[in-house]
Amino acid sequence: MRKKPLKADYTVALAGNPNVGKSTIFNALTGLNRHTGNWTGKTVECGSGYAKIKDKRFEITDLPGTYSLNAYSEEEKLAKEFLMSGNADCVVITLDSNRIERNLRFALEVLSLHNNAVICLNLSDEADKNGVYIDSEKLSNQLGVPVIKTSAVKKQSLKELKNKIYDICSAEKQCDNCVSVPNDDRLLHMLSKQICEKCVVKNSKRAVDRRTEKLDKILTSKSTGIPIMLGLFALLFWITAIGANYPSELLGMLFDYIKQLLYKFFDFINAPIFLKGIIIDGIYTTLSWVVSVMLPPMAIFFPLFSLIEDSGYLPRIAFNLDKFFAKCGTHGKQSLTMAMGIGCNACGVTGCRIIENERDRNISILTNSFMPCNGRFPILIAVTMSFFAAGANKLVASIEVALVLLTAIVFAVALTLLISKVLSVTYKGAPSGFALELPPYRKPQIIKSIVRSLLDRTVFVL
Repeated sequence: MRKKPLKADYTVALAGNPNVGKSTIFNALTGLNRHTGNWTGKTVECGSGYAKIKDKRFEITDLPGTYSLNAYSEEEKLAKEFLMSGNADCVVITLDSNRIERNLRFALEVLSLHNNAVICLNLSDEADKNGVYIDSEKLSNQLGVPVIKTSAVKKQSLKELKNKIYDICSAEKQCDNCVSVPNDDRLLHMLSKQICEKCVVKNSKRAVDRRTEKLDKILTSKSTGIPIMLGLFALLFWITAIGANYPSELLGMLFDYIKQLLYKFFDFINAPIFLKGIIIDGIYTTLSWVVSVMLPPMAIFFPLFSLIEDSGYLPRIAFNLDKFFAKCGTHGKQSLTMAMGIGCNACGVTGCRIIENERDRNISILTNSFMPCNGRFPILIAVTMSFFAAGANKLVASIEVALVLLTAIVFAVALTLLISKVLSVTYKGAPSGFALELPPYRKPQIIKSIVRSLLDRTVFVL
């Protein structure tokens, strides 16, 4: 009989803006493996786990990311209700050290509800590279709560964070010099700006952040954003097409060799001809053809797409398509869920929860299925390669395959936009706008991306 989990001594909530590393800190504290990603809206529901710190048991709750406590979307309402319930003995307010001023405003809102909090300046290693220096002691004095610099990916200062959580939960008095938080939004913005001016120093000589801004201007430009996006996908399909030829040939030779052995074995046991036809010419030949043709493209395409996903370019794709969805009268976040649908329609549909308006959310769910995903890409790639990859010139054939696949993607996007426009006119409901915010670029963990992609996608489809 399964034992029920022991009751926790304290409850800790992880709060913060989207894409600041809350789930990574949650995994590091609890030892769980909640999926993380470099795009806004990755966490849209609460996740709970347990951690033992010293002699006490803590329940850690990972709240959905929200930019403000003025909740509009369902996940924002969920985070707000949890914070206002008073169930948390300690709130870990996770901030992105690279965007401290924007994150600090949310931290002040949380501090207006909870003084029993600790500020976690995550991504501090990236901030150092970008020339952003935050004086944690000054910031702690300004806010009246502990401030700790961390790098959740590298698990830096996590022990210090655990000890501070333990101290806050076990202390009778939570805050000695708490900051006075105004209710007015304009005053709140001014206060966060004043605190940043006192505690944050940016080194203008460091060019990392400037290079990122220049790169974003190119990748999201009106003139170059779409061509670069199409070129990237064409390159991705070309690498898939030309790279899949060699393993496909090797697998085909291997399966043919095994097929001959099966013929000899069936002749040895004097098996009937109809049985050889069913098992060898039917089941085995069909299965071996499917594996040899479909497995290599999948094993190449999905890990490469995972790298694009983890690096932070996926939100840039959504940003480039945002204006087209706005012209169709639908929600801008639909562009992000559609881009997620390229990897998996199920993720794209469930990701529609980040859309606040019910009308726009339903339109996004209905049209997400038009994007080819990991269930349809193998068939699409296999059929395309069957007709276009059989030429004598493998280079020309691979380019043809890449262009055909790219055309299919463009057609799927055009169809999604067309149906979205039709539904926006015929489907009743109040539309809502959205300004898509881009997360920073991050160096993808190559091995993790490849393993996750092969396990979650390739094996699943097979």
